[in-house]
Amino acid sequence: MVKAAHETRKMIIDILTLAFAENKSVQAVCGANIRRVRRLMAYGYDNCAAFGRVYLTEDHSACALVLFPDRKRTSLKTILWDLKLVVKVIGLTKLFRVLKRESVIKSHHPKAPFSYLWFIGVDPSTQGRGKGSALLDIIIEDAAVANRPVYLETSTIENIAFYKKHGLEVTGEVQFGYKLFLINNYRK
Repeated sequence: MVKAAHETRKMIIDILTLAFAENKSVQAVCGANIRRVRRLMAYGYDNCAAFGRVYLTEDHSACALVLFPDRKRTSLKTILWDLKLVVKVIGLTKLFRVLKRESVIKSHHPKAPFSYLWFIGVDPSTQGRGKGSALLDIIIEDAAVANRPVYLETSTIENIAFYKKHGLEVTGEVQFGYKLFLINNYRK
């Protein structure tokens, strides 16, 4: 695993944009416009670099954005990031629908500190070679060392078996015109 640096930001955003371009949950936020998807990934990268962790494999073929929500702080910079997200990604017409969606999702988050696996992606040309599995194992291990459960959502039903294979479980689902599966290793 290499430490993500500003020099790898574009590469990480490229991988995640390709991996999530057709994701239902991402499209609910920014539509099918690839530039908006790219901007969403940049927003995620910036937040996770500031308030979480950005993972990148040694061969630069897989990456993940993990946020520590309890560490997130409001500043002029984060307000500007949020405004840019509204104007350049979500759009004013979808803003209240997206805010309501995010509120519903957050109502299912654990109350104690946790590691929010916001995005994990593998370069499509190298998928199926265990890169995502190895990366997820590291994320789960890092979270265990920090005594934080891992939490994520997916709208891609095919990914559920992948997460279950790594000890995560579906603990609920939310309907938004598509199913969003709530997945974690949180033990109450």
